[in-house]
Amino acid sequence: MPLQRHPVTLLALVLTLAPGLLVGRPAGAEPANSFRATVLSVGDGDSLRVSSNGQRLTIRLACIDAPEIDQSPWGQQSRTYLLQRLPRGREVTIEPQTIDRYGRTVAEVISDININLVMVEDGQAFAYRRYLGSCESKEYLDAEYRASRRRYGIWQVQGGITRPWDFRRGRFMKR
Repeated sequence: MPLQRHPVTLLALVLTLAPGLLVGRPAGAEPANSFRATVLSVGDGDSLRVSSNGQRLTIRLACIDAPEIDQSPWGQQSRTYLLQRLPRGREVTIEPQTIDRYGRTVAEVISDININLVMVEDGQAFAYRRYLGSCESKEYLDAEYRASRRRYGIWQVQGGITRPWDFRRGRFMKR
């Protein structure tokens, strides 16, 4: 019997040979597909350009959604915050998850810490519930809760600012 016709058999084999795969990686361990890169520029609060092995890539920070630049002043503040955390020339580890419809690599970005998570923790972005499945969702939701309780960044406004996904939807509907 070929394994591709029996996904349950293949899953059982994977779980037998690598039981820790579904639980997550040990602290400090990098996923097999991660790579080192150098920050070239920051676009907004959830995107940046990097260079790795002579190749330039646009990175979309996974599992978060930062205010749009047009969401003044929050979008610019989020971008400035990310620029401070990831100045040009900073070496980072990219942990890719997928490629989005715009060709960007969707990834968690690790400097000395998980930048995606700290953006949420410090009130510079929302946990992007629609796309949390590929990240440690509890960590992101807990970070957002702490930021809201402390009234950091986007949480200075009672209940938080207009969510970026709602802002984009409203902007596109007006056209």
